[in-house]
Amino acid sequence: MKTLVILLLLLAAACLLIWKGRTGHPLRPQLDGWLYAHRGYHCGPAAPENSRAAFRRAVERGFGAEFDVHLLADGGLAVLHDCSLERMTGAQGDVEDLTTAQLADYTLGQSGETIPTLQQALDIFAGRVPLIIELKTRGNNGAALCKAGCPVLDRYGGPYCIESFDPRVVLWLKRHRPDILRGQLSCDFLRQRSGLPLGQAFGITYLLTNLFTRPDFVAYQFRDRRNLAFQACRRLWGVAGAVWTLQSKAELDAARAEGLWPIFEGFDPETGAPLEAEQQAPAV
Repeated sequence: MKTLVILLLLLAAACLLIWKGRTGHPLRPQLDGWLYAHRGYHCGPAAPENSRAAFRRAVERGFGAEFDVHLLADGGLAVLHDCSLERMTGAQGDVEDLTTAQLADYTLGQSGETIPTLQQALDIFAGRVPLIIELKTRGNNGAALCKAGCPVLDRYGGPYCIESFDPRVVLWLKRHRPDILRGQLSCDFLRQRSGLPLGQAFGITYLLTNLFTRPDFVAYQFRDRRNLAFQACRRLWGVAGAVWTLQSKAELDAARAEGLWPIFEGFDPETGAPLEAEQQAPAV
């Protein structure tokens, strides 16, 4: 019995060390206290997700923004959530197979908006609000994506951080760009039956890669935020926490009360009214 207790204590201590992140990054206070519009402050056909119109709306309302970046075939960078083009543009194929020049040929829904480049998105924000930027990998292109994206982001005049579900991205940032505020994206992959191999799903769910990546923050799905690893990172080690994607003012209020960075979508954070109820502004 004594041996079992000792083993359990050693296991607990090992887990606590694994979940440690990095604290004290000088940019973290500049990201605290903001509301982050998920894929921009998008609202129906006039301002679809990850569009320039949605980004302008976020800036006009004084919100930070979260958006997604992919590496293109020519080394350029596109802002789009899905790897597949089909949901947002109706076209077949993957965004990674396009060149920068081809982005202008793909419209987002019925908006007339085309897929923006990373630089076009940054030009809209112009350093006025903080950004949470997710790097979306395909296969083993994480290092190339980081190498292409970091120099572009270096020119952004405001605070930003980089996050990814792929721990290889977070590890690359730790090794090569420790000056950048870095974060691990996660959720309960075991409950979601994500299709990941069991070991990989367990490792990312319980943030075991923190041992190597030492993130500055962890962005976790809101409904899964009670996860032991996420709570240990935050409460024991002081790692910043973000939650996605908040769908109501009640969820937003809960996230703020818990000191989390709120990433919201689909409602006005001041009134709680669904954005579909708003008068849509024309795309500019």
